[in-house]
Amino acid sequence: MRPDPLSEAAARRHELTRSRAVQALRELDRAGAPVTFAGVAQAAGVSRSWLYTQPDISSQIRRLRKQTADAAQRSTDASLRTRLAAALDRNKQLADDNARLRRQRAHALGGQRSTRTRTGNNPEG
Repeated sequence: MRPDPLSEAAARRHELTRSRAVQALRELDRAGAPVTFAGVAQAAGVSRSWLYTQPDISSQIRRLRKQTADAAQRSTDASLRTRLAAALDRNKQLADDNARLRRQRAHALGGQRSTRTRTGNNPEG
């Protein structure tokens, strides 16, 4: 007995749709683009709801989405550490500059006081 032509066409259409979805998923991953249900659905020309009904494809999307999120978090953490280190270095530079300026000011003011005292221009006395 021959298989039903409608069933054969539906099976072919299903396999073509699956291959488009898998191909879209691979291309998004290879390009470093976020792998999401919406992104895969748009790239493959399928609905998100259909993707959710495909256990292997939906688990692959979830796995890649988690990997991308984890990598982004590591990148963000590293970036924050770098920015914090730069801010701490800058803070130390500014503290050193402030200390140097205070010493210069104290030295200059000390010199002015001794000059006023020697010339008799001491407003305090």
